[in-house]
Amino acid sequence: MAIPSVTGAEREVGEFLSSHLASRNYRVERQQVESDRFNVLAFAGGDARVLFCTHIDTVPPQPPGIPVREDNDFLYGRGACDTKGIIAAMLEAGDRLRQSGIVNFGYLFVVGEETDSIGAKKANTMKWNTEYVVVGEPTQNQLARAQKGMLMVKLSVAGRASHSGYPEFGVSAIRNLFAVLQDCENADWGDDPVLGKGTFNTGTFHGGDAANIVPAHANALIMIRTIEDRGRVEEKMRRIVGNRATMEIVGASDPQITHVVEGFPTTVVSFGSDVPHLGNLGKRLLIGPGSILDAHTAGEKISKTELMEGANLYEKLVRKLLS
Repeated sequence: MAIPSVTGAEREVGEFLSSHLASRNYRVERQQVESDRFNVLAFAGGDARVLFCTHIDTVPPQPPGIPVREDNDFLYGRGACDTKGIIAAMLEAGDRLRQSGIVNFGYLFVVGEETDSIGAKKANTMKWNTEYVVVGEPTQNQLARAQKGMLMVKLSVAGRASHSGYPEFGVSAIRNLFAVLQDCENADWGDDPVLGKGTFNTGTFHGGDAANIVPAHANALIMIRTIEDRGRVEEKMRRIVGNRATMEIVGASDPQITHVVEGFPTTVVSFGSDVPHLGNLGKRLLIGPGSILDAHTAGEKISKTELMEGANLYEKLVRKLLS
């Protein structure tokens, strides 16, 4: 966790993982993603049927940073649960599997999950003979049986500037964008018996130039956690917005039904992951120690007990998948 790896600057932690895995006698490969960014692949034996997979990038630390520390119960720091703790649990599980003679597994550690999943998308272009990919995200050690989709949209409104003392000569882009967003907030984004309710969030809002100017421009970045096909959600969004704003699709993915294994507790998650972009790697499972409610926060942490339970779970899960 002490190695910074904010999205776009994952090289140092990638180098560390490559070196560590090589020192443990894994066959290590790199898949170039961009000029200074790469995915890390490692294999215990010749033919991997199961892949452990998670991301090595993190969101930026909260100012003035998150000191890496621990107490009796928790590890604290950026990446504790999202997902460097998960990487540690996967590595521990792999060591145990090898000690018992199981070597038909490997690792795929990817860049860019926190923004555009560029690493997962690149990995998905390779030829894989794997049957399962175990994607690590903080699910409190429960197998996700489903994951909501998402639609990320930038809305922009143009107004007309005027002196704030004479607002009747201007058109407020901020006021007009607020009206659009309010309609979106009040819309019904669906309800699914498995996935639950679709939700709408305005993540960023920017507009205007000064307090004494009627704002001539405004934009907002919104995200809908979807429970239906992305095309239907986009169509609904366009109906609500109409010609009141321009609408740019920034990112989208459909809801996912993921593979579950008998005997493991299950859950449904509302957060995003690389799962939608790894379809060529086999049946996708989503599970890991830690709580998503601690991810991306100034107090990010992971329970030591849960971390060790995660290693036990990953070992047990791979044995079950290979049996």
